[in-house]
Amino acid sequence: MTIAPPNPGVAAAARARLAALAAPAGALGRLGELAVWTAATLGKVPPPELRNVRLVIFAGDHGVARHGVSAYPPAITAAMVRTFVAGKAGVSALAQAHQVAVRVLDIGVDDDLAGLPAEVTAFKVCRGSGAIHLEDALAAATCEQALEAGARIARQEIAAGAQLLLSGDMGIGNTTPAAALIAGGLGLPASEVTGRGTGIDDAALLRKQRIVDEAIARVYRRLGDPVDTLAALGSADLAATTGYLLEAARCGVPVLLDGLMSVACALTADRIEPGAGAWYVAGHRSTEPAQSLALEKLGLEPLLDLGLRLGEGSGAVAAVPVVRSAIALLRDVALLADLAP
Repeated sequence: MTIAPPNPGVAAAARARLAALAAPAGALGRLGELAVWTAATLGKVPPPELRNVRLVIFAGDHGVARHGVSAYPPAITAAMVRTFVAGKAGVSALAQAHQVAVRVLDIGVDDDLAGLPAEVTAFKVCRGSGAIHLEDALAAATCEQALEAGARIARQEIAAGAQLLLSGDMGIGNTTPAAALIAGGLGLPASEVTGRGTGIDDAALLRKQRIVDEAIARVYRRLGDPVDTLAALGSADLAATTGYLLEAARCGVPVLLDGLMSVACALTADRIEPGAGAWYVAGHRSTEPAQSLALEKLGLEPLLDLGLRLGEGSGAVAAVPVVRSAIALLRDVALLADLAP
């Protein structure tokens, strides 16, 4: 299946309006390009004001976290889910500042999360994913379950009126499977894709690179199949994120991508159904090398470059005002033809 692109007729009309604004040609730079993309994805010129922006944070644990790839213990994943629910995380503050609705979901956390609202665990498919250098992250059936969960979540957010979707992540050790997904998808060695994640030292970085290389070598003959790659090298939360991004593109709803995990899933989604990437825009450039490599493959240039490595969807949320700025310019700047002589 090939996903239809954003409306080309609307894009042409948006470019014509951009050229007709009372501003020098090209003066709006990338804001002008973003305005055209937003109009095409929202299907209207000028595009409507963004009143319903929705972030889903997909949480899960990762078997590699017990093999020295993170500066933090796996128990932090569950603790942070509780922090999101309490509205006290970094992304919570940004979301409140920029009028973004936040939903956190346990897809594969290795904890029962007792005492939290039932909706947080409604889509849970497993307790943790396998250590990818030793075993597949997920059984094939579990991977499919997570993909479908992500699709259902996207449909729920769209039914709630989402004009723009964002995806966030929470899972200690998750930069390792995300880097492996990008290495497998692009045919690159671990040395080119592996970053420091939460801030690991040199010894841990070498260990992380070795684990990514071992994981790729273990499943080398299966890398041509993106869904099989996702089951082998990903995790439940990454599979659900991929399903969420795929369904957004299928439904014609634009997505503002976050950091490494979001972009690894976007690359995987575009491998599964070519054309999905046309519905995505990159919110920010993370400090992880794999993210930049995947963005280059997708043809996306980040809106922000702030040195962020918080995750959670924070970089995407921080970029929401940029999208709103682009819309405002295309909508509210006078047309040159309407100016008095």
